[in-house]
Amino acid sequence: MQSILFICTGNVFRSLVAEHALKALIGSDVGYTVNSAGIEALPQAVHPLIRERLRLKGCDLVTHEPRKLSRDLLDKTTLPVAMGFNHQDFLRETFNREVRLFNEVCFQKREPILDLHEALPNWQSDLKASRAYVLSVIDYIFTAMPAFVTALHALERRGHTLPD
Repeated sequence: MQSILFICTGNVFRSLVAEHALKALIGSDVGYTVNSAGIEALPQAVHPLIRERLRLKGCDLVTHEPRKLSRDLLDKTTLPVAMGFNHQDFLRETFNREVRLFNEVCFQKREPILDLHEALPNWQSDLKASRAYVLSVIDYIFTAMPAFVTALHALERRGHTLPD
């Protein structure tokens, strides 16, 4: 069985959204297990804005608790996918693993999906822009997910296992 692990910082925004977007798209496809984790993953709740947007997209986060990335989790993963450059750096430095960015898998673009504080340094004082950015990231990941699945299927048709 192929396993996909989306990785971000806290496992309450980007990787969480990618996990649920892929699960929503593939349903109960028994050929894949899909998870997410964070390189820090401190105990924290998913922000209500994120929770509500995912609920509107048919995702249930009732049981979600941030999961910290571990060597064991990474070793059990066929395709780890980083959301940002800092996640790639962490994986390289901590686990000696090279992983692809989400946008590399989807669109062959070496472009991260920035966290809120990276995209908007004044995010705490500009709540309207912060809200718009968070919602745009969620929508972007859901919109990009069919390209992600197409890339997975293309690899499988060529008889390849999923690459790092």
